[in-house]
Amino acid sequence: MALTIWHNPRCSTSRKTLALLTERGLTPTVRLYLTEPPTRDELTAVLAASGLTARGLLRAKEPLAAELGLKQADEDTILAAMVAHPILIERPVVISGDRAALGRPPEAVTEIL
Repeated sequence: MALTIWHNPRCSTSRKTLALLTERGLTPTVRLYLTEPPTRDELTAVLAASGLTARGLLRAKEPLAAELGLKQADEDTILAAMVAHPILIERPVVISGDRAALGRPPEAVTEIL
């Protein structure tokens, strides 16, 4: 089964999640989502696979979220903002087949492995 992590190497939680996967003998495809951003369709698929809402995947503490007024925005607006500005996507996201999970905390991804 294909395993992918949307990863930011500057994020300690993302590094811990990647380490957790490799310690279990797994070799995920590492997608540096800031330089290879997901499309709207990919984000929509991850939301469906994880059960999260766009708001649930939003990196709300990112200053850009406040600048764009996303606190009160609807799901479609948040999704469009994440497509345009991938820094707004919370990380890491692990995708395993037709399931996905946000690695916060890193152990949260074990339920989809």
